[in-house]
Amino acid sequence: MPDWLIAIVLGLVEGLTEFIPVSSTGHLLLTKIALGLTDPAWDTFIVLIQLGAVLAVVALYFQRLWAVVVGLPTRPEARRFALSVIIGCIPAFVAGLALHGVIKHFFENPFLPQVICVSLIIGGVILLIVDKKAPPARELDGMALSLKTALFIGLFQCLSLLPGVSRSGSTIVGSMLLGVERKAAAEFSFFMAIPIMVGAFVLDLYKSYDQIDASHAGAIAVGFVVSFLSGLVVVKYMIDFVGKRGFTPFAWWRIVVGVIGLGLIYIPR
Repeated sequence: MPDWLIAIVLGLVEGLTEFIPVSSTGHLLLTKIALGLTDPAWDTFIVLIQLGAVLAVVALYFQRLWAVVVGLPTRPEARRFALSVIIGCIPAFVAGLALHGVIKHFFENPFLPQVICVSLIIGGVILLIVDKKAPPARELDGMALSLKTALFIGLFQCLSLLPGVSRSGSTIVGSMLLGVERKAAAEFSFFMAIPIMVGAFVLDLYKSYDQIDASHAGAIAVGFVVSFLSGLVVVKYMIDFVGKRGFTPFAWWRIVVGVIGLGLIYIPR
């Protein structure tokens, strides 16, 4: 398969799964394994194209985010929102920096596909339960969460350092358990993705830049654009979808993908 086609496939997987609670990293790693990609440059490629998905959030929420930036000197609610995002991201930043080498090594485990599939299934079951049994919502606006709630959501986000757990899934489940309404939980997960993914992009680029060169530029550009466009579609329609159907469809998707993955691994062919 030519590199440009691989870039399109990986870009689609990234953009379509980054902001829904199904584990974009898990899907990307399973796709990479299925395509037989062993060059370490593809690992760095996967991190780089995540920035395209982040820009989809910035593009769609630009007016609201810009209003926050402009209002920081004069509006207490703007400062509170910005502080809530910062506080929510601190645990994952600290854990990511402290455990970066361990996480990298863990992702090189020969049983990684099995771990991802099991995590998808377990996470799907948890999401099913939480979507049905979450406590009544007390906080209804993703841009006006209490600082205490933001901190605990950030602690839940640390679970996403494990393969197959899902960053958006861990933050959404944590938010709902803390009494945040579904749509507000999804929006706050979008906002937290911006600094977290930009940080991951900068860190991985700094540590792995020597694995990519000018010959990879075309594939990265293609993957970046595809990730941005597909992410744009998901972010645009996810809030309405969640409002109507909740997170149950995503939970079943995780379970189905995990079961199929384990079947492909263990059923003799």
